[in-house]
Amino acid sequence: MLLHKCAVDGCNENIQKLFKKCFEHGGWNACEIDGCYNTAVENNVCAFHNKIPCVEPGCNNIPRKGIVKCLFHGGASVCIEAGCNNKALVKTHKCKLHSRIVCIEHGCNNTALKDTHKCKLHSRIVCIEPGCNNTALKDTHKCKLHSRIVCIEPGCNNTAKKNFDKCHTHLHQRWCNAEGCDKPAHDIYNYCINHFGIKCKIPWCENRIKSTHTRCSIHTKTCIVFGCTNNKYTVYNTCFDHGGGPRCVVMGCNKLAINKYDQCNDHRFGKKCIVLGCSRNSVGKTHRCPPHGGGYRCKEPNCNRLAAAGSYKCTTHGGGKRCPNCIDWIDSRFGLTKYDGYCVTCFKHLFPDDIRSRKTQFLSKELMVRSFINDHFDGFIHNIPLYTGNCDCTHRRRIDHRKLFGNTILAIETDEFGHRGYDAKDEEIRYDDVYMIHSGKWIFIRFNPDNNVSKVDIEDKLAKLKDTMYECIYRIEHEENTELVEIIKLFC
Repeated sequence: MLLHKCAVDGCNENIQKLFKKCFEHGGWNACEIDGCYNTAVENNVCAFHNKIPCVEPGCNNIPRKGIVKCLFHGGASVCIEAGCNNKALVKTHKCKLHSRIVCIEHGCNNTALKDTHKCKLHSRIVCIEPGCNNTALKDTHKCKLHSRIVCIEPGCNNTAKKNFDKCHTHLHQRWCNAEGCDKPAHDIYNYCINHFGIKCKIPWCENRIKSTHTRCSIHTKTCIVFGCTNNKYTVYNTCFDHGGGPRCVVMGCNKLAINKYDQCNDHRFGKKCIVLGCSRNSVGKTHRCPPHGGGYRCKEPNCNRLAAAGSYKCTTHGGGKRCPNCIDWIDSRFGLTKYDGYCVTCFKHLFPDDIRSRKTQFLSKELMVRSFINDHFDGFIHNIPLYTGNCDCTHRRRIDHRKLFGNTILAIETDEFGHRGYDAKDEEIRYDDVYMIHSGKWIFIRFNPDNNVSKVDIEDKLAKLKDTMYECIYRIEHEENTELVEIIKLFC
């Protein structure tokens, strides 16, 4: 961009092309008002100072056109209504509030329309039909309901088409040419479907169809067997119950074959158990399912249970992934993935501050029984291995709750679900082990807190447990227990 300099020698100020000199040397046509540098347009003043200010002394505000005072000093016209200081409109000399036209109906204060001098509510025209209060149309003085023209055909209540006395159906419909038939004719024929169509291919069906079809609309979707209303199976004409759909190719199997295959789900995946009538899959090289002896069995004598994965024993005899804390104990338990491979009992003792240990306390029936016993009895030891300090034995059997009375230990075992999954022989060995540690007398109370066997509420069960414990303590204190090992089963 080319800049022009002031014409005065020694001045380097930029100027507009219109002027020869800068502002300081008189080259700018500025407003004569002190402090204003706007361009003068008339009378050597700018456009702003050409306006006449308010006539009030000391006020420089510019009033509205045609008025000598500004708005602050009352330059605008005020509403003529008494006591109203709002700005008035030019036409009515009143403010907007007092300029509105009120409905002429008695007691109505709504704003009226210009042409009717009534509000919208009182300006509407009511239908002239007796008892009808709907708004009427201007040309008919009736509402839409009473203004419609009904088709003149007998029995037809449809609205007639505009400028006609019939509805759309009776205005454009052609009727069957057959004598005595009053049904509509087909689009491209002069007869109805009953007089030009052919019968449905199904023998007992009386429906008629176009010549381009073979079945009526009902039997194109449903099974063709007489009396059957089931949907047909894809490209077949019958439903699944009547032979529709591809069948398994295995002899004697009538099940549905899997898509793109010629066998059903049972014969497609895996070999079946060789026992007659069994449809389960066989396991390994035994050709039998687990209920019929298939799969690997526990190698312990007289044990026919399935061996745990990755071992040769069942979970009762130490098979599977055992808890690393009690794996060397004779009553070791199965480790759980959600407890990092530990059993629930060991996890609670090793990691008591873990949030998972806190959750087990709410779910454990054994802890519920412990709280009940501690509330009613003193001195019972809970779930601590039973062994002597001088003995180097590996038994270390754990008893849920125990207390020594004289030479008799009263032991309470919480048997969830009656310990039905425990091996009976292992339970017998367990009694022998604890007797080796304490050679005195024993009273075992086997308590089942679950209601799957006895169907008794837990409150009644706990009350029965408390009464049994008091009775046993009384017998021990009075030396009425004569057997070395006495087992009392409650709800097992």
